[in-house]
Amino acid sequence: MRETSLALALSGFSFMLAIIWGPPLLRVLRHFRIGKIIRVEEPDRHFTKMGTPTMGGVMILLPVMLLTILLNAASLIGVTVLGRSVLLPLLVLLSYSILGALDDWEGIRGPRRGLGMRARTKFIFQLILALGIAFGLKYVLQVPEMFWPGFDEPISLGIFYIPIAAFIIVGMSNAVNFTDGLDGLAGLIAATAFAAYGGIALLQDQVFLARFCFTLVGAIFGFLWFNVHPAELFMGDTGSLSIGATLAVVALMTGQWLLLPVIAIIPVSEALSVVIQILYFKATKGKRFFRMAPLHYHFELGGWSETQVVQRFWLVSLLFAMLGVALAVV
Repeated sequence: MRETSLALALSGFSFMLAIIWGPPLLRVLRHFRIGKIIRVEEPDRHFTKMGTPTMGGVMILLPVMLLTILLNAASLIGVTVLGRSVLLPLLVLLSYSILGALDDWEGIRGPRRGLGMRARTKFIFQLILALGIAFGLKYVLQVPEMFWPGFDEPISLGIFYIPIAAFIIVGMSNAVNFTDGLDGLAGLIAATAFAAYGGIALLQDQVFLARFCFTLVGAIFGFLWFNVHPAELFMGDTGSLSIGATLAVVALMTGQWLLLPVIAIIPVSEALSVVIQILYFKATKGKRFFRMAPLHYHFELGGWSETQVVQRFWLVSLLFAMLGVALAVV
C-alpha cells in the first residue's frame, strides 16, 4: 500500500509541475511561431487547428526529468525514492524527444516545411537508438526477457531478444505517433497504458519502475490540461515518438511485452491500419481499404465527431488495459 501511495503522490507532483510549466511554454512557442501545419488530405474541420503551438512533448519531458534526477540524487543523502534502473527509460524519453523535436522543427522551419524529416532518415535514427537500448536492457539491466501468461518464470530468448526488442521500440514509437492526430487522443491512450504497466510493475515488486510510470502519467495528465478539445497545444513528434518508445521500454522491463497489443490496442490498431492501407492501395492499384488512415480519421470521415472518436477509443483502451493487467497476473 505504501508503494502505491508514493507512486500516486509522484503522479500528483509531476501533474502540478506540468501545469505550472505549461503557460510559460505556450508563450514561448507562440512567440517563436512554432505552430502546427495541417496536411491538405486531413479532414476539413482540422484546418481550424492551423498554427496551434506544437512540440508540446517538452511539457511532459521536463517534469519527468526533473523529478527522476532529483529523486535519484536524493539517494546520496540516504533517501531512496527512485533507483538507477529508471535512468534507462528516462534516457529513452530524452533521446526520442530530441529526435522528435528535430522532426518537428524541420517540418515547421526546415526545407521540408509541412512534411518534416524524411521517413527513411527518421527510421534509421529510431533503429540505431532502439538497438542500443535493447543491448542495455539485456546486458546491463538484465531484464526478464519474456513472460508467457500463466507461467511464473521468464523465458530466455537468447540473441533473438535484441532484434525483437528493437522492433518493439521502433514499432511502438511510430504507433503512438500515428495515434497523435486528434485533441487528447494520444495523451489519454498513453496515460492509460503507462498506468497499466505501472500496476504490473508494482505486482512484480519493481517499485522504482512503477514510480517512474506514474510520474509519466501525471506529466501526461498535465499536458492534457492544455491538449483537450479544443487544444491549445499539440505534443508533436517531440512527445509522440518519445512516449511510444518509452512505453515499449517499460513493457520490456516488466517482461510483459506480449501484452502490448492488448494494453496498447489503439496505437497498435492505428499502426496496422496504416500498413493495411498502404498494402491494399498497392495491391489494388489505387483503391483504399479505409476512408483514410490512420484509423481515427476513418471514423471521423464516417461521421463521428472528434470528441466521439477520442472518448470511444479511450473507453476501448481502458477496457483492454484492465484486461492486460488481468492477463499479467494469471
